[in-house]
Amino acid sequence: MRRRSAVAASLAAFALVLTLPASAQAATGDFSYKFVGLNGKAQSVTLHALPSRQCVTLPEVADPSSSEPAFAPHNDTDEWAMVFTGPDCEGDSWTLRPHGRPTTDNLKLRSVFLTPPQF
Repeated sequence: MRRRSAVAASLAAFALVLTLPASAQAATGDFSYKFVGLNGKAQSVTLHALPSRQCVTLPEVADPSSSEPAFAPHNDTDEWAMVFTGPDCEGDSWTLRPHGRPTTDNLKLRSVFLTPPQF
């Protein structure tokens, strides 16, 4: 009887662990981009440990009515990066491979979404 109780308790605990939400993960590596500052000159930003599976709107270019989009993103993280022309991961998109080469200044963005590679 005790053996059944122990097995039942173990199964219940295992089931509880499976139903808990996954903790937030962050990508390993850096994501960088450029934007035109208030002084009219290009500035570079590097973001460290971006969250996975979460849209990140770039704060310097979040408002399309008051700023030009960022440009030349470089995904040097271990995850795929989907960059969007609009804030909140809206608009046209482009996918950048993990640890890829820097893009040209022609690739514009206002937000990014990282996702781990699928095996």
